[in-house]
Amino acid sequence: MTGTPAPAARLRAENLTLSYDRRTVATGLGVDIPDHSFTVIVGPNACGKSTLLKALARMLRPKEGEVYLDGAAIASYRTREVARRLGLLPQSSTAPGGIAVGDLVARGRYPHQRLLKQWSAQDETAVTEAMRRTGVLDLAGRPVDDLSGGQRQRVWLAMVLAQETPVLLLDEPTTFLDIAHQVEVLDLCAELHAGRGHTVVAVLHDLNQACRYATHLVVMRAGGTVAAEGDPAAVMSAGLVQDVFGLPCRIIDDPETGTPLMVPAAPRRPAPGGDGRRLGTAVR
Repeated sequence: MTGTPAPAARLRAENLTLSYDRRTVATGLGVDIPDHSFTVIVGPNACGKSTLLKALARMLRPKEGEVYLDGAAIASYRTREVARRLGLLPQSSTAPGGIAVGDLVARGRYPHQRLLKQWSAQDETAVTEAMRRTGVLDLAGRPVDDLSGGQRQRVWLAMVLAQETPVLLLDEPTTFLDIAHQVEVLDLCAELHAGRGHTVVAVLHDLNQACRYATHLVVMRAGGTVAAEGDPAAVMSAGLVQDVFGLPCRIIDDPETGTPLMVPAAPRRPAPGGDGRRLGTAVR
């Protein structure tokens, strides 16, 4: 007896060829983003992580293949409709000079505006709630230019949340932040996923942060292919890190969370007798 097939993920890509002008970044790339997951995409520099995210957000049209959102080709939607279903935080965002926090967050309501339906009580509630959830409500009247890096990143997240989309795409949301603010932003993303049921997709560089926060990990290798994907505990291994990043390491359990923790092997140092040896071994 055949069981009922699982429904297709609301966001997925099939057989993508992604290019910039004449430079091909990925060929035959496919990925399914599990619904209500915190999916993190990792990989070496220039492997196509951010390029894939741009294709998923319809910021980059694939040369071949298709991205599907809620069962239809994403290219078939009007721009406003995409923005009602999917929110994007780009890798680098620049606010207009002098704009206040509240006004910037309010721009997230643009997809919900109409010629005959302008600002409403629902819009006001969405903006206030987005700022409250990201901890920037008390900054509403301050210029964005006056904020710290961590505060600004929370404001941009608030703007994306104000769109009220079920899917959030975050391109390197911790770039240029110190470690305390990186954890602050990732804790917020985890809360949005676990507490609100958002499907969150983020590109990160830090493998240990990826393994700590992700419920679904996508590991890309040079050439724009997927090397492995799944639960971080099942996917992450010393062999995978060596294969994808060329880095000898050990994988141990994070003492705080029990998630995989990657520890690079020690560098080669001269032994007392003059023979070089590598301190540390690659396991798991």
